[in-house]
Amino acid sequence: MPAMRQILVVAPTWVGDAVMAEPLYARLAERHPGVAIDIFAPDWTLPLARRMASVRAGIANPFGHGALRLRDRYRLGKSLAATGYDQAIVLPNSLKSALIPFFAGIPLRTGFVGEGRYGLLNDARRLDKAALPTMLGRFCALAEEAGQPPPLAQRFPRLVVSAANQAAARRTYGLSDSRPIVAFCPGAEYGEAKRWPARHFATLARHWVAKGWQVWVFGSAKDAAVGGQIVSLGGEGVTSLCGRTSLDQAIDLLGLASAAVCNDSGLMHIAAALNVPLVALYGSSSPGFTPPLTDKAQIASLNLDCSPCFERTCPQGHLNCLNHLTPDQVWVSIDRLPIQMKPD
Repeated sequence: MPAMRQILVVAPTWVGDAVMAEPLYARLAERHPGVAIDIFAPDWTLPLARRMASVRAGIANPFGHGALRLRDRYRLGKSLAATGYDQAIVLPNSLKSALIPFFAGIPLRTGFVGEGRYGLLNDARRLDKAALPTMLGRFCALAEEAGQPPPLAQRFPRLVVSAANQAAARRTYGLSDSRPIVAFCPGAEYGEAKRWPARHFATLARHWVAKGWQVWVFGSAKDAAVGGQIVSLGGEGVTSLCGRTSLDQAIDLLGLASAAVCNDSGLMHIAAALNVPLVALYGSSSPGFTPPLTDKAQIASLNLDCSPCFERTCPQGHLNCLNHLTPDQVWVSIDRLPIQMKPD
């Protein structure tokens, strides 16, 4: 009986990108039945690996952004050598991300050309951005043999949740499911040019609550202030969970929502992977490259001449792409979602 194939994937560090890699793992499992896929990823994204059906295990990447720590990378690579991986797939384009598989002596090391990685990758692919315009397509291309395009029909990311974990998370925070839930995700780690104003979220919250819904606001500790603003301006029926939950708990609780309104962020991609109908708000970024990967999404964007600029802060200082995107305009998109607008 042949030995089980084992693949190590060096995963992205951004939460949204990590979610978008899930179809790659599913494609690898489809191509190699019985394959064991381990994910080398930062601690903060490992809860995602635990929610991906095709992943065996997550391995913590202890190296922060910009930290070379060559000796430590060498030691960690050598420690992984004993696992006997057959292949490594390196998703980030940096030279540093390719060091661990090289030091581990993994025989086949696959990734796109970048930062002079020819010696570290022995299956280095040239990226045709025109042929692979989306991040999903680029990730999935690395599941195929060199020179073979990814399947035209790529599946959407999917995260697994359990009803028991969802109930436990709800009890932990004293949350009720007696009224339907809309999730707000007002943060965006990349920068303020991707964040719709708190006052607009609050206006939208009052609209939802008037229709008999409750609003749960999700985000990290960095979003606690904006979450508090939305609660203060939104009034009764709005609860901020920003900075209070773990990522595991946020995934479980997001899965209870019947709808979501999200900035272009990691939580947007998590909501999409949980199959929650959502409106995605775009300012400085573009849905052409990192759209919400679901057939239950609407895009809200003004498509100004100056956008997408892909900047962290507005180069012109006005942020009109988001400030002028009104709650009424967003509500038009919400009305197109496949949800019931009134509680049962």
